[in-house]
Amino acid sequence: MAEDSSLDNLDGPNRPQPLLEMSNVSKSFPGVRALADVSLTLYPGEVLALLGENGAGKSTLIKTLGGVHTPDAGTISIEGQPIQIDSPTASQQAGVGIIYQEFNLIPGLTARENIFLGQEASAFSWIGKRHEHEQAEELFSRIGVPVNPDALCRDLTVAQQQVVEIAKALALKARIVVMDEPSAALTPREVEGLYQIVDELRRQGIGIIYISHRLDEIDRLADRIMVLRDGQDIGTRDAKSLTRDKVIELMVGRSLDNEFPDETRPVGEVRLEVTNLSRGKAVQDVSFKVHGGEILGVAGLVGAGRTETVRLLFGADRPDSGAVFLDGEQLQIRTPRQGIAKGICLLTEDRKGQGLILGQTVQENFGLPNLRDFVSGGLIRKSTETAAFDRYIEQLQIKVTGGGQVAETLSGGNQQKVVLAKWLQRNAEVIIFDEPTRGIDVGAKYEIYLLMNELARQGKAIIMISSELPEVLGMSDRILVMHEGKVAGCLVNDEVSQEDVMKLATGTKDAVSV
Repeated sequence: MAEDSSLDNLDGPNRPQPLLEMSNVSKSFPGVRALADVSLTLYPGEVLALLGENGAGKSTLIKTLGGVHTPDAGTISIEGQPIQIDSPTASQQAGVGIIYQEFNLIPGLTARENIFLGQEASAFSWIGKRHEHEQAEELFSRIGVPVNPDALCRDLTVAQQQVVEIAKALALKARIVVMDEPSAALTPREVEGLYQIVDELRRQGIGIIYISHRLDEIDRLADRIMVLRDGQDIGTRDAKSLTRDKVIELMVGRSLDNEFPDETRPVGEVRLEVTNLSRGKAVQDVSFKVHGGEILGVAGLVGAGRTETVRLLFGADRPDSGAVFLDGEQLQIRTPRQGIAKGICLLTEDRKGQGLILGQTVQENFGLPNLRDFVSGGLIRKSTETAAFDRYIEQLQIKVTGGGQVAETLSGGNQQKVVLAKWLQRNAEVIIFDEPTRGIDVGAKYEIYLLMNELARQGKAIIMISSELPEVLGMSDRILVMHEGKVAGCLVNDEVSQEDVMKLATGTKDAVSV
């Protein structure tokens, strides 16, 4: 799967000494055994993909390597030498750099200041800024991406911030770099840049542990694939020996016939019609229709206006002009409350920041937009609310200990199901999914796809925004492509290729009339 790999014969006589060995690592928390005798081996210049569903133990294993957790049992060796990692500082001193999905940068400091924070080179209490500047430039040159060392991190793009995180690790002389969902917030062009960075680090002999739910990335980068499931080590194999279907089967513990459910549904009359919707330059004269029983995929590059458009439908933003019709009735939606009342619901791209109140219980989140169903005499009828939520726990197979579980403790897939449950209780007729499977593992993705198909079978109008083209092609009946705030075309998903979509999304093909 990986390009330019020098590790084709890891099991042969020329096998190098392992850079990292984690042997029989176990870790338990109250009521949960997160890791059970897990062993990991990483070689110099290798990209080891670490895969598994949410809750499989990936984060616990990495936090053990990073010194956040102390293992209950097991050993860690670096270049053949046993080492005790009992703090993040000990991990860094051992040559381990971990780049978490949520960056650990101070926005108000420059790239240079973030790189050398806590390890400033000083003489007589004066920080050697010129020396640090030169070192930062050398690090960025080594990574292969130019970044201004004196730029404030808050002014950098997400991709540039990621380069700063990598430079931080290299400044600590990291020989082992862990990347946790590094492409989650990157554009397709930036993802290509990430691939080149990984290739360059590999050429320098750095061992990379790469965590991602995107199998396309694993195809492109991985030398070997290690799979965890329910805290157990399912095994590590040469990436070339595994098909994508086999990888999915190892992760979820069962065979999925297809990555996307193969289903043909009857499509009904037009339910949602949008005409000439506009808001500034973000949304310009957008028109489209969605039928009952249809999934309309919305594709486009970051900044194309996809999310901005559906926010107008939901009432989160107000349009400058245009009209929205539901079942022939023109709607006047100026607030989310009005959108919800009319049967339009939005599962936001940022489910943690906008879809849920993480500090509240899952049942409280479920009940919040549905209080009218559960309030009597000014009091919430908890028993009625609990009974309603329990039905959705069973229907959507939400993995929770009960309604009292705090929302932030759920996996991404189960958080998404809680958001969906509260909208189903509202009996929404138009359901908008904005990046519905971002940060969700393969098994949970498939469950979300099944739920979307079931809603479409019920005659709902479904809109799905996704930056993953295989997902758009695999789930959509038609594909609306946007470019720079405008509709570039609407394609019937019958033998449509990724190239067809990308040509419209990038403006390299003339717009197609809808």
